[in-house]
Amino acid sequence: MVVQDVINHLHDLAPLAYAEDFDNVGLLVGDKNQSITGVLVTLDTLEAVVDEAIEKGCNLIVSFHPIIFKGLKKLTGKSYVERVVIKAIQHKISIFAVHTALDNAFQGVNSIICDQLNLKNKQILMPQKGTIKNLTTYVPKANANDLRQSLFKAGAGNIGNYDNCSFNAEGIGTYKGNKDSNPVKGERGILQEEEEIQLSLTFQKHLESKVLKTLFEAHPYEEVAFEITTLENTNQHIGMGMIGELDQAQSEQDFLQFVKDKMKASSVRHSRKLNKPVKKVAVLGGSGGFAIGPAKASGADIFITADLKYHDFFSAENDIVVADIGHYESEQFTKKFLVDYLSKKISNFAIILSNTNTNPVKYL
Repeated sequence: MVVQDVINHLHDLAPLAYAEDFDNVGLLVGDKNQSITGVLVTLDTLEAVVDEAIEKGCNLIVSFHPIIFKGLKKLTGKSYVERVVIKAIQHKISIFAVHTALDNAFQGVNSIICDQLNLKNKQILMPQKGTIKNLTTYVPKANANDLRQSLFKAGAGNIGNYDNCSFNAEGIGTYKGNKDSNPVKGERGILQEEEEIQLSLTFQKHLESKVLKTLFEAHPYEEVAFEITTLENTNQHIGMGMIGELDQAQSEQDFLQFVKDKMKASSVRHSRKLNKPVKKVAVLGGSGGFAIGPAKASGADIFITADLKYHDFFSAENDIVVADIGHYESEQFTKKFLVDYLSKKISNFAIILSNTNTNPVKYL
């Protein structure tokens, strides 16, 4: 097994195509074709984590946060980032980061928080735009069903909770090949009329290369006419944050205490309580001040997130309770989730949960 094999499994869970533009995800250090001796999963890649990987014989670190976020101009060991990269290279340890790709995945960070808080009826809080595309092509009527089925198998034809979706319109196609052509139907130099189907199918953007590869392999024509457009539809399965519901409403005080206990938070900073029952809950792991507006618009009674600034608490405006449980605390269960996921996908290989506590914030 090589590094790329593990990456493929992670990409199935959280395609990197859905990571935020500002992020730095993927293989940050190492060779994708290197054979693996062990996989260590962590929230952050610190020097102590690299030491742990060395000790446990792991030459691939799967990290939630990227150790390289901004560009590195030097590798002299003056910063903890440079020291981590240098040590990883010296010991031939690869580092892969998933970060906002997993934030935006439906079964990712925010789903983990919802499950920890026993929230039901989960929905994406801020669906990502520009992630659903549409393929349109033209195929002889006799070949349309075979091509359609091949594209379905490649993942095309899916939108929201529906699959095998396509649009089909009959018409007459014309073409005339030059002396260098090799037409499947008709003869070069002679105008050909062919009964064709205009075939349109939606697909998620991370599947584009796979869909196009299938199109070219399954289409009978020598020259395949096609176009790809981006739809305006939001993607209800991809995006930041999540909304869920409690089985039974709780008081704000009881729910905040419940959150503190379940999320193992040392403290919970929150805006003024509104003396309303809590039933609908919005969550966003990591820094979530930007999502207070969408949380209010969703009708949530409370918003659980981290890294709120002083003025963010004013933004609640007595419409919602916002609560800051800490950045590490909101994401700490992610690494165990990744270990469980990879262990199921690679059952005959050691996937090790890092014992290193990487939380940089301490409390009195």
